Order: sequence, then structure tokens, then C-alpha cells
Amino acid sequence: MIKVLFFGQLKDITGMREDRLELGDGAQIESVFEHYAAKFPRLQELSRSIVLAQNQQFAAASASVSEGDEIAFLPPVSGGSDAYPKEIVHAPEGHYFALTRDAIDTESLRKRLLQGQDGALVNFEGVVRNNTKGRATRFLDYECYEAMALKMMAQIGVEIAAQHAISRIAIVHRLGRMEIGETSVAVLAFAPHRRPSFEAALEGINRLKKLVPIWKKEYFEDGEVWVDGEWDDAVVRR
Repeated sequence: MIKVLFFGQLKDITGMREDRLELGDGAQIESVFEHYAAKFPRLQELSRSIVLAQNQQFAAASASVSEGDEIAFLPPVSGGSDAYPKEIVHAPEGHYFALTRDAIDTESLRKRLLQGQDGALVNFEGVVRNNTKGRATRFLDYECYEAMALKMMAQIGVEIAAQHAISRIAIVHRLGRMEIGETSVAVLAFAPHRRPSFEAALEGINRLKKLVPIWKKEYFEDGEVWVDGEWDDAVVRR
């Protein structure tokens, strides 16, 4: 028996967030996809944009499935309960990564992470705007594959810190309902000098939007829609 998870628009298409599936010996992830695509043809139509994950790691369709595995169907990211915040503090450097349903407090992050050696801090905040292409937005709702999202945020942050001359980086994403003007995501890069700080913050938000399994639903006066996104080319696809 394996657990199968659905996110974003795929949850709407199947009408469920998770399911249990019994498979025979030698089954592959492709078999899992085909099982649900037969029941929900819309999945087959979207197959080229759906990414698969196995035990919170991106996986190829040809990967073998074992008893107790967790398989997730991930639509393109649009960069949307347990106790919060969920966080990872990467020691010894002190990089910080978290998911929260509370307002993101960047001032507390500044106080927590700023060191005496730092001469620059770039704080990028993504905020909820009041329209999309002229269509008035009421509010947004974010959901994510929480365990995998947090791991990916930490992986991205540590890689960026290794590539740029920064001392620390923090990435925090908020989940749930957000009103106009509220911060949905923050990337803070601390460094002795300004250029690496700017470059790290920009790379952080760009990579987050294409690699971290977070989805956004936008609510308008006349309807709602899951925001279409795009996976990074490096992500494993079917």
C-alpha cells in the first residue's frame, strides 16, 4: 500500500487531497500515474506539465515503487494542518528557512540573523497585489507540499550561500489566505558587501518560484483560478 498526494488544480480535478493505492510487485511510478489518469482523463491532458515526487524527492516515472512510499502529483508551481511555523535552521552558518501561516516578520529575521561582519542586507518581499492583468483580485490562498517544500527551500538557500559571498540567507513563505498588500514570501540575504547580497536575494526568489512545490489560488469578484506556473528545466518530468 502506498500513499498518493494531489496538490493545486490536481486536487480539484481528482476531488481528493490524498488516496491509498495497492500495487503489485515491480510497479513503477508511471503505473501510479496511469491508474489515476484512467479515472481522471484531465490528468493525461496535463501530463507534460505534471512532475512526480517519491518520498519528498523529485522522481522519474520509471522509478520503482515500494510498500509504504509516498507518491505526489505536482502541478506547475506558481510562485500556496499542522502546527506552524515549520522551520529549518542550517548550522553552523545559521541560514533560516520556514513556512508559516502567520504574518512574516522580517524585522525579527533581521535581528536574529544580522552579524557584526555584515555590511549589507537585501530584503525581498513578494506582496499580494490588487489585480492580475486588470482583473481585480480579492485575495490569494497558498498551499504547498510542506515537507518537500521546506527541504527544497533549504537546499536552494545552502546552494546560493555556497555560490555567493554572503554570510547568511533566510527564505520564509506564508501559507493560507492572504489579503491585498500582505507579504507572501521573503528572501533576506546578508553579506559583508552589497553586490553579493543583491545577487543572492534575486537568485533565491527566482529559484523558489520554479523549484519549490507551492501553489497559488487567486480569488476574483467573478471567480477563482489556480495560477499557472512553470517548472525549472532541471526538474524531473514524465
